[in-house]
Amino acid sequence: MLQAQVLKDQQGAPMGVFIPIKVWERVKFQYPDIESVGADLPPWEKEFIDQRLEMVKRHPERLQPIETLFDGL
Repeated sequence: MLQAQVLKDQQGAPMGVFIPIKVWERVKFQYPDIESVGADLPPWEKEFIDQRLEMVKRHPERLQPIETLFDGL
């Protein structure tokens, strides 16, 4: 079976990957949502993330390790 091939530009820098169609079809079967990975987030989701990041920036002392949450549960 042909493996993935790295495509390079004229300077030899990696610029893409080629995989055989049969491999791509198996990947899509195993991960049906793969083609939407990397799609832009909806505006409401971006806004929510921006708000959370701003809170962290303003109040870094409020951050706690995840283990603290688990201990409380």
